[in-house]
Amino acid sequence: MEPRRGGRAARLALGLALGLALLCSALEAAPAGPQPRSAVGQFWHVSDLHLDPTYHITPDRTKVCSSSKGANASNPGPFGDFLCDSPYQLILSAFAFMKDSNQQVSFMIWTGDSPPHVPVKELSTKLVISIIGNMSSTIRNFFPDLQVFPALGNHDYWPQDQLPVTTSEVYNAVADFWKPWLTDEAVSTFRKGGFYTQLFESSGSSQPLRIISLNTNLYYSPNSVTVNITDPANQFAWLEGILEASSQKEEKVYVIGHVPIGYLPYARNTTAIREYYNERLVKIFRKYSSVIAGQFFGHTHRDSIMVLLDEEEKPVNSLFVAPAVTPVKNVWQMESNNPGVRLYQYDLLDYSLLDLWQFYLDLRDANKKNESNWKLEYILTKAYGIEDLKPESLYEMAKQLSMPHSTLFEQYYSNFIVSYDKTIVCEEGCKTCQICAIQYLDYSSYTDCINREAMWR
Repeated sequence: MEPRRGGRAARLALGLALGLALLCSALEAAPAGPQPRSAVGQFWHVSDLHLDPTYHITPDRTKVCSSSKGANASNPGPFGDFLCDSPYQLILSAFAFMKDSNQQVSFMIWTGDSPPHVPVKELSTKLVISIIGNMSSTIRNFFPDLQVFPALGNHDYWPQDQLPVTTSEVYNAVADFWKPWLTDEAVSTFRKGGFYTQLFESSGSSQPLRIISLNTNLYYSPNSVTVNITDPANQFAWLEGILEASSQKEEKVYVIGHVPIGYLPYARNTTAIREYYNERLVKIFRKYSSVIAGQFFGHTHRDSIMVLLDEEEKPVNSLFVAPAVTPVKNVWQMESNNPGVRLYQYDLLDYSLLDLWQFYLDLRDANKKNESNWKLEYILTKAYGIEDLKPESLYEMAKQLSMPHSTLFEQYYSNFIVSYDKTIVCEEGCKTCQICAIQYLDYSSYTDCINREAMWR
């Protein structure tokens, strides 16, 4: 779900400069959201900002944005277009909404991808660094005192997807941008391989929470740098070492990353990362599932859940893929997503996940009214009638979704595309891919699921 687009590098650079000036303009957003109980903590999750600095309204619709690759923008307005990556104004409206909602949050996770989907020749290392720096400072300007835990995306490099296994100009520059949020040790680890771990000390909790920010782009199928490398940047060994130590210390861990593990819910028999790496990560996460309290990813631009089962098909981990802020799609794609941001609620005592509030911007409506009215799309426990976001609850939810003619699944698919179009239905093969991807993250169980579903049809 990673469309690639076209335009001019000079316009990207100019647009970036204009975008920085825009930051100063005030944006309105109506406060909305939950009122947490005292024993509940909250954090934001944003992903896939994909700023297109060239975005501008012009009569020639082929020139609205570089990211449309010369295609006619469909219905461009101040907050963007479904054939374009995010204008700066859309990104500002998302952060303004989050800030003005006055939610009491402990931290934010930001799972990568700042540059736009444009051909390689229209970007450069310098431009990519500049855009990541812009997005980092934008977040800091809105939330000067908030702890942010970022992760790198596959577009946060030049050429895109080709993230290296040793230190690089991009890793070093981004480490400098993220210094205000990270410890010296985390920054040092990040410079070497684009990943890090850090403790989050919470005033209301008896134990600290460990964040592990993985560079899953090292495992991403299009990354030719890591072909035939068993353990790129020694991240597997590092990860197991951290999780083993956390297990000994009885810490709880949130794993964050850009490219998710498991199977893509919209493409049959396809993992986002190479199959070998996926099997290895599934094995590690099963081994340390009692330590890991949640996993959070982006990349697909869609809203989905996964529940990791152990070898006995017992649910042991909850995984969440957050939808993108960018609304971009390819010309040939039927569906896209409305821009989304989300808020999680967690138990302050053991960091188990209690709920999530998904917010979105109806892009067509925002452009028509020339104002960004971010709204609550759904509350997960209420939408699906479950108690919390623990693996057992998500497993029950998955069972409900897989029932024939499930109206809950229709709701799930509408949320998957962030209320993009209520008339789009997902049936038969489409539903099979979704259902199997939710519950089966390794090759053998996923393949069994696909074959089983095919036999029933």
